[in-house]
Amino acid sequence: MTSVILNPEGSSTASKTYSYSSRPRPVPVRKRYRKSTLTKENSDGPVQYGNLMYDRRVVRGNTYAAYTLPWTPPEPDPIEIQKQQEAHRKMLARRRAKEEGKIHAPEVEDVANRVDVQTELYLEEIADRVLEADVECQTDAFVGKKASTFFIPEKTGSDESTQIEKGELFDFDIEVKPMLEVLVGKTIESKLY
Repeated sequence: MTSVILNPEGSSTASKTYSYSSRPRPVPVRKRYRKSTLTKENSDGPVQYGNLMYDRRVVRGNTYAAYTLPWTPPEPDPIEIQKQQEAHRKMLARRRAKEEGKIHAPEVEDVANRVDVQTELYLEEIADRVLEADVECQTDAFVGKKASTFFIPEKTGSDESTQIEKGELFDFDIEVKPMLEVLVGKTIESKLY
């Protein structure tokens, strides 16, 4: 390796030439996440190579039951929190404005419980008022009915019958003989040639 040293004036003409060379060697294993850089690479002794069997970062054995750190959500951005709170406030304000704009109608229960009140200046007896009383009624217990029979339609037309004796329709030995002769003949013919 050769380097050029410039003059103190900064001129580009080389005044001296500096060269340095060292014995080639493999890249040493550096310990990560450590501030100290003192390793055996600084000494003249042999460099220790990494062995996976002694590396604490390598998980050995069954990894199904390996300990895993629980997931922790990242800290939310304060600007994002402020935006969410502002949106929530706006939504509540909209909801309040909507509730104020509604006309309140009486509930059904309120209407059912109302009773006529006399509001005239003079008292008058309400004689045509029907007396009210609560009465309850209940049906008898359910009595199961008998299962209905299946619907059988009325028979139409007349029944006819025929009698077939044994061997009248199909005789296997007689009917299969021509087909069997063809099959046997073709098989023998294909084997001879």
